[in-house]
Amino acid sequence: MRFLRPISVGDEVSCYCTLHQEGETSLAVKVETWVRERSGRHPEKVTEGVLTYVAVDDDGKPRSLRRIDQS
Repeated sequence: MRFLRPISVGDEVSCYCTLHQEGETSLAVKVETWVRERSGRHPEKVTEGVLTYVAVDDDGKPRSLRRIDQS
């Protein structure tokens, strides 16, 4: 995550996320955070990054993102 500038209390904050990459056991999501100051200025990007989420089983080991029907 890269922080471009601080966010002040009272600012309007919006987060936008898009799927960046999908693997067998993980997803990478691109996140951008924009802020509009209380003064109403045009929105400005304040953070960005790519977050990776890994699916794990009950033992904490990576598992497939594909759901297996257990019926």
